[in-house]
Amino acid sequence: MRQALICLILLAGCATEPPPRPVPERIILLPSTDGRASSIVVTTNDRQISLATPYAVAEAGAVATATTADEVDLRYGRIIAMQPKRPRVYTLHFVFGSDELTAESRVAFEQARSEIASFPGAEVIVIGHTDRVGAVEFNDALSRKRAETVASRLVAAGVPAERIAVAGRGEREPLIPTNDEVAEPRNRRVEIKVR
Repeated sequence: MRQALICLILLAGCATEPPPRPVPERIILLPSTDGRASSIVVTTNDRQISLATPYAVAEAGAVATATTADEVDLRYGRIIAMQPKRPRVYTLHFVFGSDELTAESRVAFEQARSEIASFPGAEVIVIGHTDRVGAVEFNDALSRKRAETVASRLVAAGVPAERIAVAGRGEREPLIPTNDEVAEPRNRRVEIKVR
């Protein structure tokens, strides 16, 4: 009897638990924050699965399925909320030959300022640009002055100065390519990049 008990104990000690089932990798295409269409191709060893609608799901080794916003929020909401905010770019335009914001851009600045305040610890890069009217040296100085004007307004609105970098690109990086001496209002701009 004692030997049978020892044998059972030894056999129980040799028994192993079944290996845990592997958790499949799951890829869910979330909607873009700006409403633009997006897609992704998931490639595994033996197949490709294309996801082109929000909340489409691919699991390694399986076909594409779908989920809902509520299901994603329930399962992954805390993880998604912990992600840093995506970098943002704000574009402000200026009156010809000056560092004065256009009326529309004064309104846009207030929106940008408010959103920048919601990026704690963010790095802010302010880059000034001009159109191609005038001398290169003048446009270099004007683009820098535009950037400094916007940076000063951000500081006055509470953004710490040490978080702001300023640069002037003059007429070198036009949004709309033009010939020399062509006035193009969309090139007279400052881009505020927040990351």
